[in-house]
Amino acid sequence: MAFGLSHLVPQELRELEPYRPGLAAAQGASGGQLLRLAANENTQGPAAAVRQVLTDAVELSRYPDGNGTALKQALAEHHGVVPEQLTLGAGSNEVLLLVAQVLMRPGLEGVHARYSFIVYPSIIRIAGGTPVQAEAVDRGHDVDALLAAVTPRTRLLYIANPNNPTGTWLRTAQLRQLLEALPGHMVTVVDEAYFEYLQDEPDYPDCIRWIEQFPRLVVTRTFSKVYGLAALRIGYAVSHVELAELMNRVRQPFNVSQPALAAAQVALAEQAHVAHSVRTNHAGTAQWRKAAARLGIAATCGGGNFVLLDLQRPAQPVHAALLVAGVVVRPLQEYGLPECLRVTIGTARENAQCIAALEQALSRDR
Repeated sequence: MAFGLSHLVPQELRELEPYRPGLAAAQGASGGQLLRLAANENTQGPAAAVRQVLTDAVELSRYPDGNGTALKQALAEHHGVVPEQLTLGAGSNEVLLLVAQVLMRPGLEGVHARYSFIVYPSIIRIAGGTPVQAEAVDRGHDVDALLAAVTPRTRLLYIANPNNPTGTWLRTAQLRQLLEALPGHMVTVVDEAYFEYLQDEPDYPDCIRWIEQFPRLVVTRTFSKVYGLAALRIGYAVSHVELAELMNRVRQPFNVSQPALAAAQVALAEQAHVAHSVRTNHAGTAQWRKAAARLGIAATCGGGNFVLLDLQRPAQPVHAALLVAGVVVRPLQEYGLPECLRVTIGTARENAQCIAALEQALSRDR
């Protein structure tokens, strides 16, 4: 007998596609451990001091500080803001949802770009709104298209800068032009999950510095990428105090665990490890550029810790061949990019292993 819950569930939720993460730890066809380059993790892991604090300073029987006071103070000092501007979440995904829960309701719209992070339209639907997709230019955000998608019903705009999965990013003048042109009845979220990998680029904007000028701006960051804390799920938003207060009203109590709070505070202080991870990523980016040119593949890299490979043929057979070889990368059919693969940039050895497997896979697929 059917359970029969569908008539109780809103249609937009019945039609919602669940997020499909990459393959978790598993074994390759030969029985060896897979090389996991599908989820844009920092394959070097966190700083040694972070591992130590998880061993020494975590009381697993105690609830965490529900306000995250110590971490908020450290983040406020790091960014030159006040703690009241911060909202902590279980990864930046949660704070992206918190913004939508504050602003969305049936009949209102949230805008996102084609080829941007696939979670955005899902979040808008979950919060009761209607997602509106703006067309892209060169697989990146098109300022004119985003502005054209805004209506009197728009309350929210998501921008990934740099963008996952395409690696494109808006320069300072482009993003400022967009923010200055947007109407006052909406909030813009700039998702800077990969900020640290681009922070030394002279034309890459640090949007946290813009919040005072653009009070309807929310900037999200994460400890899952360059800080190497993906397993602990911790991220945060920086916004105007009034909006942060609203986001903290809808936030669940104790939404960030004590291990995550402790690890993030130590990781934030370990900027030498961040710098080392960024240098390793830059070297890996150069390694992939050289390999892509040799293999005759169009590659977009440099906008994060991943490379977008355009194989100009169906990517699924190549993805399957890589999996047999023990290498996991991310196919992008669900993004409307069936000829592309997204590959996390790892250590020099990991990159070389993936490149060698890719070369073999491509030769077999010809």
